[in-house]
Amino acid sequence: MLSHQGLVRSGNEDFILYHLPEPGEMSRRHGALALVADGMGGHAAGEIASEIAARTVHLLFYQNDGPVFEALDAGFRAANRIIRDQSQTDPECAGMGTTCTVIAIRHNKLWLAHVGDSRAYMMRCGTLHQLSDDQTLVARMIREGLMTPDEAAASPERGVILSALGIRDVADTQIWQEGQVLVEGDVLLLCSDGLHDLVDDAYISHTLSTQAPIDACHTLIKAALAGGGHDNVSVGVFRIQSDRKEEGTAVDRDTREIDLTALAGGTA
Repeated sequence: MLSHQGLVRSGNEDFILYHLPEPGEMSRRHGALALVADGMGGHAAGEIASEIAARTVHLLFYQNDGPVFEALDAGFRAANRIIRDQSQTDPECAGMGTTCTVIAIRHNKLWLAHVGDSRAYMMRCGTLHQLSDDQTLVARMIREGLMTPDEAAASPERGVILSALGIRDVADTQIWQEGQVLVEGDVLLLCSDGLHDLVDDAYISHTLSTQAPIDACHTLIKAALAGGGHDNVSVGVFRIQSDRKEEGTAVDRDTREIDLTALAGGTA
């Protein structure tokens, strides 16, 4: 996972986090978790909201011994409450909120938890599928047949988000109750709108098909910057491979570890 403030913004309100437990770690029974949160609000409030969401979801996921759906739902509910309370009691945080898109993997199955307009994708057998539903005004109008995708891309209202953590007492979230079985070779992508607003699906597909995860992260961020870089851009790429080890060999990691104790400001 990588994050960049872009070419226009003075700071980075995105926050990225992932946890891939090693064999022997207590957290391994809970599975793997990765997320991107894109904060919004005046001053540094967006940074605060996205970090609260990321750290709360991460903490509660690994503390909850129940089903994946319940752990993700608990994390989203708690994050929404904490962000909402702080935005109402701290004048500098008034109106803050954040998107949050999470993928969790347990026992070879994938779960999604999502709110806002960051995205999760899966590439399988060379075909890119968007897993999350954009919670934006233009996306809803497309689904209702009131606007075409081309019209949405040019609409001045394309940045209007209908749901986010911390905006209302109860957030409208998308959380899978059942997991989707993963197969070896699947590639998962997490990104903020700073990527998908500027880089089309064809380029994303080609990059995921031809590059290792960390290289793909660099390439996709460079493409977003070349497209204008008007927003913070965050990307996470994960390739599914067997965890079976042959004698005398080790499973290689294409992604970089993030030190959760040192992670700050949403950059990595």
